[in-house]
Amino acid sequence: MYIERPTYKRDKPSPETRPLLQRLHWVHVILLSTTPFIALYGILTTAISLKTLTWGVFYYAFAGLGITAGYHRLWSHTSYSATYPLQVFLALAGSAAVQGSIFWWSRDHRVHHRYTDTTMDPYDALQGFWHCHIGWMLVKKDRRRLGYADTSDLKTNPLIRWQHKYYPLLVLTFGVLLPMSVPGLLWGDWRGGFFFATVLRMVLLHHATFCVNSLAHTIGRHTYDDVQTAKDSWITAIVTMGEGYHNFHHQFPNDYRNAIRFYQYDPTKWFIRVMSTLGLAYDLKTFPANEIEKGFIQMRMRELEAKHSKLTFGTPVNKLPVYTEQEFLDHVKNYKKQWMVIEGFIYDVKPFINDHPGGKALILGGIGKNMTEAFNGGVYQHHNSARNLMNTSLRIGVLQPL
Repeated sequence: MYIERPTYKRDKPSPETRPLLQRLHWVHVILLSTTPFIALYGILTTAISLKTLTWGVFYYAFAGLGITAGYHRLWSHTSYSATYPLQVFLALAGSAAVQGSIFWWSRDHRVHHRYTDTTMDPYDALQGFWHCHIGWMLVKKDRRRLGYADTSDLKTNPLIRWQHKYYPLLVLTFGVLLPMSVPGLLWGDWRGGFFFATVLRMVLLHHATFCVNSLAHTIGRHTYDDVQTAKDSWITAIVTMGEGYHNFHHQFPNDYRNAIRFYQYDPTKWFIRVMSTLGLAYDLKTFPANEIEKGFIQMRMRELEAKHSKLTFGTPVNKLPVYTEQEFLDHVKNYKKQWMVIEGFIYDVKPFINDHPGGKALILGGIGKNMTEAFNGGVYQHHNSARNLMNTSLRIGVLQPL
């Protein structure tokens, strides 16, 4: 069903025409610029305890799954369905990540997929690494110039509406107070709870998520298609809790998996599978394996064709001179050509006599003769390497059939 793009008041000035200081998104600028320095100050001035470190890693994973399994795969792409308890868990976990509400995050991500690598893409990778990593969040955008994606399901979801309405309070509770209070109340480490479990954890998760928009469009391999910048990379997968097989994801966005090979790292996929086993997730969507393999094979063939085009295969057969049998023999007898015939082609073996693995005698004994039978097993069954070398370097003509 076609959904009409919403209309806007055209007399409202675009934010992009304002002076730079007015164009900056100050909430994002302050949050994203100050927290790394606060975290660095904490690292330099605060001893970290094993308990706080363990709690910080656990809470990082908790908040990270809120983004990867919740914001991304559940709500942006509806690649699986979740029971209400799991939805609440993921909504609160996503709030702990401090990356915006479900609605805000998912809306822009849907636009990104629909308009990837265009000016209507909020984090267009073609505008550079800095822009798609963090720069796009620092400046106010004119949404009339961005693409449109249907978000009617998000707008009518009561849980998403609730999380969006109370997002500031949820961020304060789950993004700051809870991760700081657990170390503070349970083992008296308030500084560690604030600097490590709260601020440093938040900064690392911010930039891990940002890498899905930047690193995943910069390094790696075009595994299934090369029409977009999205790439597959195990490095990005490790950084992003499994979101690094991004070429696969852009080709098959409704598949709940990012990694399909057993050796590929995708803890978010594993989490969803566990939730499915426990009855908390269901309707896990996968793209037909046959079609996935088609894309894989098509790209490998394209890569091989590109390599093939750079290789030298000698003079094409249709451009080789044609000799009669008498002309062939005359060249050998009268002009001392060291020619032989194999499978209807004439080869000048002079450059190869000293390098022939079978010795000079065998190759000299074939001068002026048809050596097809000997070449194909009568003396030795030659390999493709011999055929390729001969066709590239030694083939000089075609023997005219009788």
